[in-house]
Amino acid sequence: MLALVYLTASAVGAVALQAYGIFPPVVAGLIGAVAGLSALQLHTLLARSSSNGIEDELVKVKQEIRKLTSRLAQAEQSSVDLKESFEREVTARRESIVQEMRGLEGMIQNLSKKFETRLQTVRTASTDAPVDGASILDAVKEALRENRVDLHLQPIVNLPQRRTCFYEGFTRLRRADGKVIMPTEFLAAAERANLLSVIDNMLLFRCVQIVRRLSERDRRIGVFCNIAMSSLEDNQFFSSFLDLMRENRDLAHAMIFEISVRSFRQRSDVASTNMARLRELGFRFSLDKGDGLNFDLPELQAAGVKFLKINGERLLEELTPGGERPISAITRDISPEDVPALFVRYGIDLIAEKVENEKSVIEILEFEIPYGQGHVFGAPRPIKGSLQDETAPPPDFLRRVSPAAM
Repeated sequence: MLALVYLTASAVGAVALQAYGIFPPVVAGLIGAVAGLSALQLHTLLARSSSNGIEDELVKVKQEIRKLTSRLAQAEQSSVDLKESFEREVTARRESIVQEMRGLEGMIQNLSKKFETRLQTVRTASTDAPVDGASILDAVKEALRENRVDLHLQPIVNLPQRRTCFYEGFTRLRRADGKVIMPTEFLAAAERANLLSVIDNMLLFRCVQIVRRLSERDRRIGVFCNIAMSSLEDNQFFSSFLDLMRENRDLAHAMIFEISVRSFRQRSDVASTNMARLRELGFRFSLDKGDGLNFDLPELQAAGVKFLKINGERLLEELTPGGERPISAITRDISPEDVPALFVRYGIDLIAEKVENEKSVIEILEFEIPYGQGHVFGAPRPIKGSLQDETAPPPDFLRRVSPAAM
């Protein structure tokens, strides 16, 4: 069909060349024939070239399809392998968890048996012990006479750095066999026998010595020293105690006297006066065992209270919308995040005490509480034996502060 078109065009061209007299008939015919054949040959060449290019492209497409098919097969195999591996791992983990749960169940049963045995022992011992606590009182007097009064220190750290900034001093009395008499055992008996001031004297004497040692190394570290409200109300005790503090007033920056919130709220006029005398010497106070945030901040500031300890869990309960807020010169309707700053405004730092786990630490850090205390930061530990001996009161100290204990 295309050949007929090319020949027709060539004939028409030859006739035109002859009609216009450009070439003779024979020459015009030859030119038309050559032109027609040339066009036909050129068309044939172009058709062949186009056909070869399409074939090459088709070959390439087929190769890419084969590659994609191979990759798809590999991906499907990998998916199958991954599924099988995941199922094996889940099965292994399930078996491991079951074994661990069985082990924990056995441990809990053993602990339960031990607890029941221990509880029965305690019940038997409490039944055999004198009801009036005479044996405890005798043990306390003997520990005082023999100077078996130890000082244990627990760190108080700043947050979030957890650098030890203070220590709290705890009194521990020892029996002749070395067993420790815990405060829960001896405090009631000692208070009935008017021996708390004696114990406070022993503790204060050691605290003064420890603070002086610590100040030589780092003046930023202080010691919280517990003191009973009955001691602050005992004029005989307080007179000698005030003399001791006056002699060591250079340690006022590092010694903080600690009393309970309940004792502070129930303090007598005598106790308030004696606290003011200590404050005049530069000493500060800390309140512990706080049961919430319902405090009169101007009152605390006027009494020389610098630190307030509140149980970590209780503190987190209050630092919520609708929780207790302190009394101050501004509105009590403030957000939880602003509560610590409000205390600081009155010169009082909050200490989250009895913090036992890292989860509580993380929650406390959200409110920018400046200090923390608890076993998660360090348990109370006795000072070194050599330091116990070096800081022990002199032999006549006990006779001078309380002949009743002799």
